Amino acid sequence: MLALLASASLLLTACSSGEGPAGGEGASSPSASATSGASASASPSDPPPAKGSAEVVKTLTDGLASPWGLAALPGGDLLVGSRDDATITRIDGKSGKKTLLGSVPGVAPSGEGGLLGLAVAPTFGADHLVYAYFTTESDNRVARLQYDEKKPAGEQLGAPDTILRGIPKGAIHNGGRIAFGPDRMLYAGTGETGETGLAQDKESLSGKILRMTPDGEPVHGNPEADSVVYTYGHRNVQGLAWDGGKRLWASEFGQDTWDELNLIEPGRNYGWPDVEGKKGTSGFVDPVAQWKTSEASPSGIAYAGGSVWMAGLRGERLWRIPLSGKADGEPLAAPQAFFEGKYGRLRTVLAAGGDKLWLVTSNTDGRGTAKSGDDRILLLKVR
Repeated sequence: MLALLASASLLLTACSSGEGPAGGEGASSPSASATSGASASASPSDPPPAKGSAEVVKTLTDGLASPWGLAALPGGDLLVGSRDDATITRIDGKSGKKTLLGSVPGVAPSGEGGLLGLAVAPTFGADHLVYAYFTTESDNRVARLQYDEKKPAGEQLGAPDTILRGIPKGAIHNGGRIAFGPDRMLYAGTGETGETGLAQDKESLSGKILRMTPDGEPVHGNPEADSVVYTYGHRNVQGLAWDGGKRLWASEFGQDTWDELNLIEPGRNYGWPDVEGKKGTSGFVDPVAQWKTSEASPSGIAYAGGSVWMAGLRGERLWRIPLSGKADGEPLAAPQAFFEGKYGRLRTVLAAGGDKLWLVTSNTDGRGTAKSGDDRILLLKVR
């Protein structure tokens, strides 16, 4: 009887976090509506509401299976990865035509792990290198693969050249987003795998934002000269983007209370598991904006038109966070939500130039409710 009571208590605790069956990215919210343009609830001390817009220009492609990573090639075509199939597909940026590049060997999809983030090297025109963050049987790692489009479809990816290994893996909280910054260095967001203490352990690669050279080495200017760890105290980072002032932003999953958007500064401690959301606690960095976990569960972010745009999984909406460009004036206005419940779970958002964004849905990932055509890539016009 005591064992049954303990199990029931644990189940209630897991359910109260609002994170879905695996305690990670969050299942779709059953109360999501089809309205758009709604703003987050505000207190008297919050900035005034935002006044922006987001509209779907077209559906570029559909029928994608568990899409996760998205990267743009020179010329406007896209690469999209399938988390569970471990494949990378090229999408024509105008027609939406799909061409299978191939599979990434060594990927072991399970839970929230699999083939996750993708990035195209700044030197792609010369070396044709594509970078991937993925889960293996033993760890998470970052590797680069050479893309040869002259070879037959399905055979265009070279063998992975691992540049960083040993990022702890878990059934949940594997992080996975990678992106090249304005400094041409590679950044990666990792998760703490459900072992919360790893986020505060500077010797661990879990619960961190990492900064490395394209060869996977620590970068001059990192907080520790011999380490790729850039910031710590993160729960699960799946969004990285730079604004017009080259400042780095990151989205982060909360547990029971607050999801976060953080302004990233090297060497700083972002609090997890000691604090969640805005606490004003000495030694920890407060988020610039926060959301109830039912309203966000944020994955990818992008910067366009003076705002950070954040894709919500459980929240099933796209958030706009207008920026002032001043560290003490962020955000400029209260976050604003679009497409609430209309396209289901939203995984990745990527700048498409000017006032355009690419948006990837995530309804075939085992947590959402897939509809005809899922999953898809949408082209948005925003302001």
